[in-house]
Amino acid sequence: MLTERQEMVLKLIIEEYIKTAEPIGSRTLSKILEFSPATIRNEMADLEDLGYIEKTHTSSGRVPSDKGYHYYIEIILKDDASYDSSFNVIDELFENHAIKRDEAIKQAMNLLSQLTNYTTIALGTNAYGQKVKKIEMIPLYEQTCVLLIVTNFGHVESKQITIPQNTSLDDMKRVIEIFNEILFDCPINQVSEKLHYEINTERIKDIMSYNQTIIDTFLEAFTKFTQSKYYLSGKNKILYQPEFNDVQRVRELLTFFEQNDIFKLVENTEHQGLSVRIGKENQVRAMRDCTVITVPYQLSENDSGTIAIVGPTRMEYQKVIPLVKYLASHMSKLYKE
Repeated sequence: MLTERQEMVLKLIIEEYIKTAEPIGSRTLSKILEFSPATIRNEMADLEDLGYIEKTHTSSGRVPSDKGYHYYIEIILKDDASYDSSFNVIDELFENHAIKRDEAIKQAMNLLSQLTNYTTIALGTNAYGQKVKKIEMIPLYEQTCVLLIVTNFGHVESKQITIPQNTSLDDMKRVIEIFNEILFDCPINQVSEKLHYEINTERIKDIMSYNQTIIDTFLEAFTKFTQSKYYLSGKNKILYQPEFNDVQRVRELLTFFEQNDIFKLVENTEHQGLSVRIGKENQVRAMRDCTVITVPYQLSENDSGTIAIVGPTRMEYQKVIPLVKYLASHMSKLYKE
């Protein structure tokens, strides 16, 4: 643990660096702290020896290290539960019950990105592991209908499909009846295997043999159902931060975003609680100057999603962490309604 004075110096270095993006020297600190410049220099030297701050190549000042940021978050800000006026804006969004769930999540990510000026991601639910409860078909036009798949968790996936040539609406209805029989209570991730097995049985071999397109259409819908839903906002906002003036860094980040690798940042994080990965803790080279904060939210008793915010290591942690946690609590309420 650091001394009280060391914590004061570290806190001020971090908060001034967050504001200015410029290395902080003892002269800057001496204008704010009631210590002599010599005392401040000594404390800064100790903080550097302990690995909480570090030199830059272009300045005599110091910047926080990844270790310093973690100390700031986990020790200095630990009991800071300050209320932010931004919470009121979040309340207003979720009080609008006319908005559908997916639209509310999309708007929430846009709002979070606007409030922080960082990139935001939400990992929604997927149906992997859930079971088929009902399949319905709703005719729209002569050769077009909507396929609805309902799971035991109440999730619904809809897909507009074209009825194959030489296939009547009655044929499709008969297929739906058969699928409801053979797929009832079948785990979503086993639907493909189950269908391919049942196709070879006498019960549906005749009706299905002449049109593989029907099977392909159903399998495409089920495949989509098992994929996670992602919501992304403010993808390019991080590029406007001073840290990313370097062309090579920008190129790496753009490639990372364009390949949709950014979604990998939130995969398998639903059960980790609040997680803050700073700088080199992010294994991807393109993210070495970034912080990724993830917070899980509860979708149901057995299912959870994740909110993530991506920004520079020089992130406004004091504002961002309470904001993300508050938003996550509202997302959970959204799925309970």
